[in-house]
Amino acid sequence: MTATAEPTRAAEPDQEVVAVPELRVIGAGDIGAVIESDREGALAAVRAAYLAHHDGDTVNPHSSFLRFPERARDRIIALPAFLGGQRPVSGIKWIASYPGNTEHGIPRASAMLVLNDYASGYPYAVLESSLISATRTAGSAVLAAEALVGARRATRVGVVGTGLIAEHVRRFLRDLGWAVGGWNLFDTRRANAERFAAAIAADGMPGADDTTVVDEVSGAFLGCDLVVLATVAGEPHVHDPALLAHAPVVLHLSLRDLAPEVVLAATNITDDVDHAVRERTSLHLAEQVVGHRDFVHGTIAGVLRGEVVPEPGRAVVFAPFGLGVLDLAVGGWAHDRVTGSGGGQAVPDFYRGAVG
Repeated sequence: MTATAEPTRAAEPDQEVVAVPELRVIGAGDIGAVIESDREGALAAVRAAYLAHHDGDTVNPHSSFLRFPERARDRIIALPAFLGGQRPVSGIKWIASYPGNTEHGIPRASAMLVLNDYASGYPYAVLESSLISATRTAGSAVLAAEALVGARRATRVGVVGTGLIAEHVRRFLRDLGWAVGGWNLFDTRRANAERFAAAIAADGMPGADDTTVVDEVSGAFLGCDLVVLATVAGEPHVHDPALLAHAPVVLHLSLRDLAPEVVLAATNITDDVDHAVRERTSLHLAEQVVGHRDFVHGTIAGVLRGEVVPEPGRAVVFAPFGLGVLDLAVGGWAHDRVTGSGGGQAVPDFYRGAVG
C-alpha cells in the first residue's frame, strides 16, 4: 500500500540495509493521472489506513495550525504521521488554506507531502499533495457513506458547498458506480452550484435529469438521504435539528457547519475522537455545551469492523478531522503507481555534500 525507498529492505531477518535514498519529486499531473484511473485503489488505501489506525499500528500526532495575526481566514497546517504494516512509512503533509485565493483565479489549497524512509529517516519523495489531500478526504467520505448507508446508492444527494472537495466526492461517486436518484445543490455563489450541476450532466451521472440548484442551505437536506457538507465555514450556520428528522447520512467534511443542537440530535461518527473534538469543530462546540463526549458514538473504523452500529431511524453525521495517516496511505499508493511506470523526477544529487 505504501512505499519505502528502494535502498531500505531486509538483508537478513532482523537486519536492515540502511542507505541514503534517491529523492524523487512527483507533480500534480502524475498524481492526478493515477487517481483518475483507479479510485477503487485509492479507496482501498484509505480503508486499510483507517483499520491500521484502529489497530494501533500508526502514530498520528495532532495537527499543528499556523495562523497569522492579520489574516484570520488563512492558515497552514502540518500533519506528521507514521503508518505501519509490512512496508512502514513516515512523513508529513504541509497544506495551506487561503480561501481568498479563489478570487484571484487560483485554488484555495496548496500542499506538499514528504515521505521518509523508515530505516534512515531520509525523505525519498516529495509529492504535490492538494490532490492527495482532496482524494483522501473524498475517499474517506464515500467509504463512510457506503458503510453507513449499506450500499452504493442514494435516493437523493444534497451538496452544501460545491467546490473542490465536493467535486472529488462527486467523482468518487461517479467512478465507484453509485446509483443516485437526484441531486440538490447549494452554494453561497449560485454560479458554483450551476457549474457543479453542469458537471453532473456532462458526465451523464445517475440523477442528472433531476438536479436542482436550491437557494437556501435547508434545501440541500430536503428529501436527501445523503448530504455532503464541504464548505469553508468557520462557524456553524446550520441550526435546525428538524433538517435531520428524516434520518439522512451527513458527511460533515468541513467540520464547522453544524450547530451543537444539530450535532446532539444525531448519531456522531468520526475518524479519531481526540483529533476531532478540538479546534472549535462542531463536535468541540457540542462538547462545550454538554460537558462530555458521550454524544460521539464511535469511529468509522469501528463501523467497518462491525463494532459500532448506528441506531436505525436516526440521522448519522460523519465528521472526520482528517488523519495524516490517510495522506501517507494515498500518497504512498500514488508513489508506487507513478514510480512503477517510471514517472516522477529523480533528484540524484540532492543529499550530496550534506553535513553528517
